[in-house]
Amino acid sequence: MTYSSSIDSFQAIADPNRRHILTLLSKGEKSINDISEHFDISRPAISKHIKVLYHTGFITIEEVGRERICYLNQAGFDEIKTWMDFFEQYWNNQVQKLENLLNKHKNQKK
Repeated sequence: MTYSSSIDSFQAIADPNRRHILTLLSKGEKSINDISEHFDISRPAISKHIKVLYHTGFITIEEVGRERICYLNQAGFDEIKTWMDFFEQYWNNQVQKLENLLNKHKNQKK
């Protein structure tokens, strides 16, 4: 399934309600009604948050009878992981450069 949205993964998780929904789903699948019970906002507002998470690939939704069941989906997290991996490599390189510089300086003093 292809996910398209006018917002990216970072915008999707910028909202604390959406992050809370993802945390709830990390404990297992939940219906939209079950998710709504954890919030003091309207059911339509929760549905909008779920729609954003769905369109950015963080969750999948399966219709089971009259219920819509939400599950975590890896796709939304991939963009964030790629970005974080890039900066992890960047910082590892910076630390290595510093270590090399310190070693060079230490060897020059000997």
